[in-house]
Amino acid sequence: MKSVSVPLSLQQAVMRTLRHKLALASDFLQQTFPEPDVTYRQRGTIAGCARLQDWEIRLNPILLIENQQAFIDEVIPHELAHLLAYHQFGKVAPHGKEWRFLMERVFKIPANRTHQFSVNSVRSKIFIYSCHCQQHELTIRQHNKVLRGKSCYVCRQCGEKLALLDKYS
Repeated sequence: MKSVSVPLSLQQAVMRTLRHKLALASDFLQQTFPEPDVTYRQRGTIAGCARLQDWEIRLNPILLIENQQAFIDEVIPHELAHLLAYHQFGKVAPHGKEWRFLMERVFKIPANRTHQFSVNSVRSKIFIYSCHCQQHELTIRQHNKVLRGKSCYVCRQCGEKLALLDKYS
């Protein structure tokens, strides 16, 4: 994968927000938390990922650059809340009540499980499959599993096995 360089000013904005949210959590929970490592290595359509045992937040540099302030306002607290939930409560449901508590009560932002950013620029190639009732989009990973005979996908509505559409039709 080609490396994407995040401008220093954007990295600084990420860290300002991270430190501000960390201070809010420290005040609310009356406990000091270490600053997590932040890397810009997340790929695909995922905006960010909290690596719990490593105390690390991975961010998607492309989605960050394309959605700067919204990304910082939504993704940074979302991933930090995962780390804090793990630190405070141990292994819990990823978007469970502990995580929601941190998002809503501590950070005072909606506890949205997924982002709404456009992913056209980071989306991998899609393969169109069909069944009796509709067309389905499969990722390259799913398509390759079909080709290797490792997976067979079935429509949830009509129950028919999906077949690759003729790419020339």
